[in-house]
Amino acid sequence: MLIEARDVPPRLAWSLEQAGVHPLLARLFAARGVRHAAELDDGLQHLLPPTTLHGAAEAARVLADALAHGRRICLVADYDCDGATACAVALRGLALLGARPGTLAYVVPDRARHGYGLTPAIVDLARERSPDLLLTVDNGIASLDGVAHARALGLDVVVTDHHLPALDGGGQVVLPDATVIVNPNQPGCGFESKHLAGVGVMFYVLLALRAELRTRGAFAPDQQPRLDSLLDLVALGTVADVVRLDANNRRLVAQGLKRVRQRRMQPGVAALFAVAGRDPTRATAFDFGFALGPRLNAAGRLMDMTLGIECLLCDDPGQAADLAQRLDAVNRERREVEDGMREQAAVLLERLWPDETAPAPAAVALYDPDFHEGVVGIVAGRLKDRLHRPTFVFARGQDGHLKGSGRSIAGFHLRDALDLVSKRQPGLLLRFGGHAMAAGATIPESGFDAFARALQAVAAEWLDAATLQRRLRTDGPLAAEHFEPRTVATLEAQVWGQAFEPPLFCDEVEVVAQRLVGEKHLKLRLRHAGQLRDAIWFGRVEPVPDRARLAYRVCLDEFRGEQRVQMVIEALG
Repeated sequence: MLIEARDVPPRLAWSLEQAGVHPLLARLFAARGVRHAAELDDGLQHLLPPTTLHGAAEAARVLADALAHGRRICLVADYDCDGATACAVALRGLALLGARPGTLAYVVPDRARHGYGLTPAIVDLARERSPDLLLTVDNGIASLDGVAHARALGLDVVVTDHHLPALDGGGQVVLPDATVIVNPNQPGCGFESKHLAGVGVMFYVLLALRAELRTRGAFAPDQQPRLDSLLDLVALGTVADVVRLDANNRRLVAQGLKRVRQRRMQPGVAALFAVAGRDPTRATAFDFGFALGPRLNAAGRLMDMTLGIECLLCDDPGQAADLAQRLDAVNRERREVEDGMREQAAVLLERLWPDETAPAPAAVALYDPDFHEGVVGIVAGRLKDRLHRPTFVFARGQDGHLKGSGRSIAGFHLRDALDLVSKRQPGLLLRFGGHAMAAGATIPESGFDAFARALQAVAAEWLDAATLQRRLRTDGPLAAEHFEPRTVATLEAQVWGQAFEPPLFCDEVEVVAQRLVGEKHLKLRLRHAGQLRDAIWFGRVEPVPDRARLAYRVCLDEFRGEQRVQMVIEALG
């Protein structure tokens, strides 16, 4: 692993500090591309305007007409946290904006039976709710057949999505024949943030709908519904979907966190904090990504995301607590399934890569008949982190085809790689789609070996030695004056996440003492800048040299009511 320090443009850091930004934060923000202090203002008035999101105004008119005439709207959700929060935001938001009782419903695909998106089968399932209009959230941009089926049945279809559109055989974008499409990644959309999550897109549609209703005189200006009450859900879905936290997304997340810290959140969100053992008054994006998000995702992975959506829609705290407890139990089951799959994946990987001193394959694809379809994405992500290689993991679906989920590394656009594989191996990929860093594919079971070879061939062509070198970017040394609780609390209060990574420091230290705790974690006593520091390295059992260059984060450790700064070791340089 190559540990390298981020570049800190000194003039940017200086200008941010002169604008009143904490000196350490000024350095960290400058290294992450913040150019002006105004980018750090998380006020809602600084959000990108909905008028710049192509299709939002037209969708608002279609939805406003539907509300005015009492038309029945059925949402088609997705089975991950982004889809669940987007569904809850849509249902709560439409109700706030005047949807009549009994006119709103939703369906969510079963991962194993229906697969992803607005398929013809899901359209038929939605028809059982007798809708006049289908509204997709976090899906639909590539649902050509499903949209066509719905339109043939006389249904209007409003697509809200953030995924990349489908491509035809010539590599040209093909859009579904929907009534209207809202997606920042569709051709012709000038919205500055291409990284909205599905829940963010739906929130923007609601903002546009409120503006449309206001022009129609639906409510007095001082009595318009407060959509900011939905921002805890928007923040949760945005972080859990691991989208890039550009300035606009950081504002959405920051506003959601503020409401959570003030305990102004949905009862279901509060219940999820409780079962996760997290204090909402000190909530961070980490809680959304690693505590709440996985519990919601577990429902979609192992059973039915209806459980997660109902938790987010529930207004009764007691009932919400019961639903959160069920989600927590499903998540514990998910961990057990994942542990077993990771052990089997390690066996398969050893066969594929018997000599770990030799370079790993340029890309990895694994399949075992006993793998669980709902957990392949998690295992692919774990293997990608370990190997620093694009990784696909497949499981056998109920229809006999292999359903795979892939995770990638910087410099390898996974969806584009699948597109090239499909062109080189016509008929091999039955379905595929996704992003640069995550994608899914369905292949015949007999085609697994061909897929593995084709993916490795593309990776060998696209990836050079520099890209395959695992790199850990740090923020350099942390001065001794910053090892105090107030500074660490200031760091923890910021919004960190994908493409705006949390601070990671690197220093030369002397190891004074080290011991194992809990049989699998290394507890250390370090001398750093002349001071003794406590440190822990989770998941490390091998001892550290007496003098070492360590990459670490800082956190607050509470013991007997006293807060102390602790170093959390990430790597040895």
